[in-house]
Amino acid sequence: MSDVLVLFDSRYGMTEALAREVCHGVDSVPGMASRLRTVPAVASTVETREAAVPESGPPYVQLSDLDECAGLVLGSPTHFGNMTAALKYFFDATVTEWLSGTLSGKPAGVFTSTSSLHGGQETTLLTMAMPLLHHGMIYVGLPYAEKALSTTTTGGTPYGASHVSWGRESDSLSDDERTLARALGKRVADIARRLGD
Repeated sequence: MSDVLVLFDSRYGMTEALAREVCHGVDSVPGMASRLRTVPAVASTVETREAAVPESGPPYVQLSDLDECAGLVLGSPTHFGNMTAALKYFFDATVTEWLSGTLSGKPAGVFTSTSSLHGGQETTLLTMAMPLLHHGMIYVGLPYAEKALSTTTTGGTPYGASHVSWGRESDSLSDDERTLARALGKRVADIARRLGD
């Protein structure tokens, strides 16, 4: 069994909901399993630290997860058209992995969540792809062969899966968003499986 790392940051739960759908897609590919991980929050003062183990939810990512994965799907809420500081902070610490080619040749996809339709989803997806491309990963998007991409009135882009909450406090994923997140996970896992054969 080979793992696909599904790594995300989420503060209000919708990016985590997408991550869990991506995991369903990964797990649907024979011989592949999802490995769900998150990142600790960062603070503006260096004295503040998160606990080594989160109180609830998936474990924090370790650099060893990058080495052990056959592929990676990365998710973040949109913060001013970019990934969150916590996710960027994690990737800024991967220079050794970059130099050694730990992720080189592995497939990768991205997903995001925003509170508004034009809240920077596509720029967030593309800026999340930049460190993955620098690591030598193979970028996997969503083709228009995925019918939900052409019919969605909520989230979903060819660059990766997405969700729009419309600024509401609590929202659930639409059927199209769920379908596209699963499709992304399945595509990354299927490519990882083929590359591993």
